[in-house]
Amino acid sequence: MNTFSLVPDPGSFFHDALTIQIMSKNKYLFPLVLVTSLFFLWGFAYGLLDVLNKHFQEALNITRSRSTLLQGAYFGAYFLIALPAGLFMNRYGYKKGIILGLLLYALGAFLFYPAAEQANFNFFLLALFILASGLACLETAANPYVTVLGKPETSESRLNLSQCFNGVGSFLGPILAADLFFGGRDNHNLDSVKLIYIIIGIVVLFFAVLFVRTSLPEIKETEMVSSKLLDQKPLSSHSHFVGSVIAQFFYVAAQVGIAALFINYCTEAKIGIGNARASTLLSMSLLLFTIGRFIGTALMRKIAPNKLLTAYALINVVLCVVVIFNNAWLSVYALMTIFLFESIMFPTIFALGIKDVGHNTKKASSFLIMSIVGGALVPYIMGVLGDKYSTAFAYIVPLVCFIVVAWFGWKGYRVKGSQGSSDVKVAFRH
Repeated sequence: MNTFSLVPDPGSFFHDALTIQIMSKNKYLFPLVLVTSLFFLWGFAYGLLDVLNKHFQEALNITRSRSTLLQGAYFGAYFLIALPAGLFMNRYGYKKGIILGLLLYALGAFLFYPAAEQANFNFFLLALFILASGLACLETAANPYVTVLGKPETSESRLNLSQCFNGVGSFLGPILAADLFFGGRDNHNLDSVKLIYIIIGIVVLFFAVLFVRTSLPEIKETEMVSSKLLDQKPLSSHSHFVGSVIAQFFYVAAQVGIAALFINYCTEAKIGIGNARASTLLSMSLLLFTIGRFIGTALMRKIAPNKLLTAYALINVVLCVVVIFNNAWLSVYALMTIFLFESIMFPTIFALGIKDVGHNTKKASSFLIMSIVGGALVPYIMGVLGDKYSTAFAYIVPLVCFIVVAWFGWKGYRVKGSQGSSDVKVAFRH
């Protein structure tokens, strides 16, 4: 006969307790996976951008410097939209910020069709600006959201892991673009541009619907800081945050400028290759970028993120010198290797910059995304230098940028305590 007892079974009690503990640890797993998918989406969009530069130079008969206005429209949107996006999320939360970003992304992608129909470069700039406005919303939301989906002391490693999938998208974009835009020969029509961006718009709308139907936890940043002393300080008083904005401006300037003129550099290097082969080399470089992120994420379990950032930046300074000397394949390989050591820079600067800013996390994220405007301004300078002197000489600009990044990793990252200038000890070991 079955009996009912008010005394709990010890085995059942401990089993339930263990289940609750496991659920608590994994409560952020699905949101983390879903938000990480966004990193792939904007990585893919960026991967197409650098191939569009060369394609539009030929299909629309424009100069190198004019083609870099694509980067101006793309990263200019980040500068103009990031702060409004942060204010929007402060009021409505991360989830609605992500949905807004996806809708703008899809709208911009669909506008590529009429722009290609009219073969109008200015229309392309408008479409790209709208698309990038959506990406600015996504990055303003997703980057800080990943850092708070878990322990503060592992935020750099977690963001680097999510950013790995950004690298995967950036790697696949040029591969597809090289085949569609050039197809083994120089292709001067824009039909392939219409096709690829219509498909992108449909895929992005699918993700928007998925996010609408998915419940995401809204996290209070003030509960996710490792030093409560820093929780109520005004954002401008966080010197490490100010340093991160400066470093991010110069890093993105270097990354975008290097990639924007990559195909030009390779085709002018007197190694006998054309646009399609140079696009393949760009894809291989972005593969190195992706591999570097996985390697960097692993290395951060043993090496402090700021030290790794400094070492990588100094290596890239040396590689830029080799690129400037323009020594045929040696310099091309050096240019490709720069991508490997760029890999950890954006997420590491970002995570170090918003560490312990507490209730200012969304606002700090907005300013860090705004600093991406470096990618809009500096490539144009490189384009002008390339037109006046040579593409190789233009790479002196990223050389200077990496020196600034090295400074941030050496000193600028340090979190100052509320008393005096002593550093707050932040755990980097995982």
